Amino acid sequence: MIISRTPFRISFFGGGTDYPAWYQEQGGAVISVAINKYCFITLRHLPPFFEHSYRIRCYLNEEVNAIDEIKHPSVRECLRFMKVDRGVEIVHSADLPSRSGLGSSSSFTVGLLHALYTLMYKMPTKRELALNAIYVEQELIKENVGSQDQTEAAFGGLNRIDFGYPQHILVRPVPISPDRMDQLCRCLMLFFTGFSRTASDIAEEQIKRTGEKRVELEKMMELVEEAMTILLDEQDTLDSFGRLLHEQWLIKREMTHLISSQRIDDLYAAGLQAGALGGKLLGAGGGGFMLFFVRPEDQQKVRETFKDLLYVPFRFDHMGSQIVYYGNH
Repeated sequence: MIISRTPFRISFFGGGTDYPAWYQEQGGAVISVAINKYCFITLRHLPPFFEHSYRIRCYLNEEVNAIDEIKHPSVRECLRFMKVDRGVEIVHSADLPSRSGLGSSSSFTVGLLHALYTLMYKMPTKRELALNAIYVEQELIKENVGSQDQTEAAFGGLNRIDFGYPQHILVRPVPISPDRMDQLCRCLMLFFTGFSRTASDIAEEQIKRTGEKRVELEKMMELVEEAMTILLDEQDTLDSFGRLLHEQWLIKREMTHLISSQRIDDLYAAGLQAGALGGKLLGAGGGGFMLFFVRPEDQQKVRETFKDLLYVPFRFDHMGSQIVYYGNH
C-alpha cells in the first residue's frame, strides 16, 4: 500500500499568465506558496478476489474492469499515461473541499502520479511530476487549466515560477529569511465563502478573452516583479505586499465577469473595512476561498466581521508532494 500527500496552494501574483495560450507567446510568471492542507491518495494493487479490476473511491465510487470504463478523468488518464496493466484500488481524501480555488484538482493529479510511480518502483523528480501532471491535464484530459497548480503542488514552498522558456517551467524558491517567511504567513487569513464552482468553466472564458486582456496580463506580470522586490527587502513591513494584493485583485476581477459577483465584492469590501490591506479570491474565481492580508493586531476584528464564514488557519508547506507511507507486504 502506498499513500501520497500533496499540498494545496495559494496563488499571490501572476495568475492567468500561466495559461499556455498566453505564456507560449509572451512568457508568464507567478508567485505562489504551498500550504499545509493536503490531498491524500491511497493506492494498492487490488487483490484478485473481486469481480472488478479497478476500484476508485473519489467523488465517484467506481468498480470497473477496464481503464476505458473509468469516469473520473484524472484517474483514467493517469492510469493510461503510466501504462498500468494490473488492477488497482484508489482512495482519495482531502483536508479541504474541491473546486474552492486552492488547486485541488492538480494536487490530485500530482499525488496520483506520484503514487503510481512508486507502485512501479520509480522515483520521479519534482520537475517530472509537475510536467507530467501538466501534460495529463492539458493534453489528455483537455482541461482549461494553467501550469501553476501542478508545479506548486509538486515542488512545495514559496516560489517564483516562470513559464514559456526553453525549460518550459523554471521554479525559483523565494530566498527570504525564516522570520520573514513566518511574518508573511502570520499576516494571511483564509476564509471559505461557502460557494463552489468549476474552475475549468471560468478559465475557458478567460482563455477566450486572452487576446483582449493583454494590458491586464502584462500588468499582472509587472506585479510579480514588484512583489519580489517587496519580499526580498527585509526592511519592508510587508504592508506593501498586502496593498499589492489589492491591486492584483482589482485587475483580476476585470478579466471576466465570471470571476466575481456582488456577494464576493461585498465580502471583499467588508474585509477591507475591518482592517485588511488587501486580498483576493483564490483560483479561477466565482467562489471558494478568499484570502486577506491583515496585520496581526487587526485580525480579531476581521474574524468578527466574518464570524459566519469558516476561518481556516494554515502554515506554509516546504516539502511538496511526498510519499508518506510505503508498505511492500
